[in-house]
Amino acid sequence: MTDETGKPTRKPPRKVTPAYLQRAAMSYLERYASSAENLRRVLRRKVDKRCRLRGEDPAEFQEMIDEVVAKSLRSGLIDDTRYAEARVATLRRRGGSARAIQAKLSAKGVDRGTIAAALDGEEGDEEQAARAFARRRKLGPFRPGDRAPYRDKDLAAMARAGFRFDVARRIVEGEKDENEAL
Repeated sequence: MTDETGKPTRKPPRKVTPAYLQRAAMSYLERYASSAENLRRVLRRKVDKRCRLRGEDPAEFQEMIDEVVAKSLRSGLIDDTRYAEARVATLRRRGGSARAIQAKLSAKGVDRGTIAAALDGEEGDEEQAARAFARRRKLGPFRPGDRAPYRDKDLAAMARAGFRFDVARRIVEGEKDENEAL
């Protein structure tokens, strides 16, 4: 088949079905951990793209998307609490501040209560996370050479990462432990 310019035309994609949405959800969840709202967004984008190519209204498929998300919740494939706890632990190890973690989880559609519970339940504190961030970015005591001229820059980097000023100052002005390697 060709269009009026002689170029080959593509066959429109198949119609969105509950089976297609379930397969898409399973495929996504095999590769990524997700919150319920994030899975809903992923499926909505897939439906929007397919409907745009077929000339259909994506609103017709909202109920199907909700059913697939509900089925994933019932079967335990997605659990916002478990997802939030795992993300908090990972982000803390990498040096994430409580503010940065809240922002990332909120962007994924996790509600504030679940985020607060996950942050309260994790064992790492803000100072350990700030130290991990400074180590990873080579700030403060982890900066090679003379660090005094870079004090303000280091404090600014810590502030942008979401750490409180008092925590950032303690880390930037502190000394490296003997057992900490670069």
